[in-house]
Amino acid sequence: MTQSSDEGASPGLTELILNSITEGVFTVDPRMRIVSFNQAAQNITGISASEAVGQKCHKILRAGICGSSCPLGSSMTTGEPGLEVDVEITGADGRLIPVRIRTAVLRDGQGEVVGGVETFRDLSEVHHLRKRLTEGYTFCDLKGKSDPMRQLFRILPEAALSGATVLIRGESGTGKELVARALHDLSARHEGPFVAVNCAAIPEALMESELFGHVRGAFTGADRDRQGRLGAAKGGTLFLDEVGDLPLGLQVKLLRALDSGEYSPLGSNVSRKAEVRVVAATHRDLEAEMARGAFRQDLYYRLNVVELKLPPLRQRREDIPILVDHFLERLAAERGEPVRRVNQAAMARLLEYAWPGNVRELQNALEHALVLAQGQAVDLRHLPEALHPALGAHPGETQPPVNLEQRERAAIEQALDMQGGHRGRTADALGISPTTLWRKMKKYGLLG
Repeated sequence: MTQSSDEGASPGLTELILNSITEGVFTVDPRMRIVSFNQAAQNITGISASEAVGQKCHKILRAGICGSSCPLGSSMTTGEPGLEVDVEITGADGRLIPVRIRTAVLRDGQGEVVGGVETFRDLSEVHHLRKRLTEGYTFCDLKGKSDPMRQLFRILPEAALSGATVLIRGESGTGKELVARALHDLSARHEGPFVAVNCAAIPEALMESELFGHVRGAFTGADRDRQGRLGAAKGGTLFLDEVGDLPLGLQVKLLRALDSGEYSPLGSNVSRKAEVRVVAATHRDLEAEMARGAFRQDLYYRLNVVELKLPPLRQRREDIPILVDHFLERLAAERGEPVRRVNQAAMARLLEYAWPGNVRELQNALEHALVLAQGQAVDLRHLPEALHPALGAHPGETQPPVNLEQRERAAIEQALDMQGGHRGRTADALGISPTTLWRKMKKYGLLG
């Protein structure tokens, strides 16, 4: 390894020390040219020290943040050490290597900046372990390891293959459309279209035409025939989201289409075949809607052949770390940025918040946080104001009691995941002894 000589130190000893470190380490001069490149850096990248020394660091590492938001360049400009950042560098063989980097500035005896140092740790094994762990918690695009989600995963294939009408119930933002798409993808109709219509978003005057279509001259402005969503879904699945908002008059027409398999476009006396499988969803209490005459009882029983319930996020808090990782990775891919992580304080708040907007609110909160974090790890201060401890719940909302054991287990699982399953490092990260960690892992069934 080539390196600059430091006054008063033995170059051989310095080299020996650097090469004994398991993390990659390299130093640069003020022009960002690599001065030293230790053995671990060579092992991780597949690039030799002789190839690296003298080159601009961005030409060697080829990370996505090089040239735009370089942490090492920022440290040398500000004089402050950089926070840990997860990025992907490009190895000698062109393979993308996930690493966690940290940067600092180098100063001479007079305090002048003479260069910078960057350390990086290979996260490939951690990512592989995380992938293996989370694969078991994913079904189609649904994610979760909680008991309610695992039960849903067990039922979904049978419900999909049955071909029966399905009613999906759950609060807004719980992912009802994802369940509907999973039912379609797993069904015998998966090669047909999946057509979704939000019954709450379309004005009542337009709903009949939107759902059943119309013929030319059916009303003013109808200058040509129009195929409705029912016709567009032929051979596939029609998803009626928020079916509880469907007007009573259209409920009668929908019931006829479901019972007879036929429907008539607006303004037409000719019946057409409804060759679709219907999946409906609602956040409303349909039993209460029937009691007040706002929803037909016969349509309810026709839709509710198979019922699937999606739990609110506050009832499956152990799924939050999985969803957080999923959304952060997806947002990073969409933005073409390195994957960011959530620190311990922010994760604790995400785990205890009530989430009235459920999974959709969690995704929006993380997107908001990434904007404010500006390339750093997500901290408590980056979360939306509604999640700040001082503001906590939404107006009029009472926070449910926090299940401390549930939070503790989730924290241990997240730490194990981040430390690649290494118990010693996990105990250090959690601030507990290895014996205490082992006891808690045994308590929560995490030793398998």
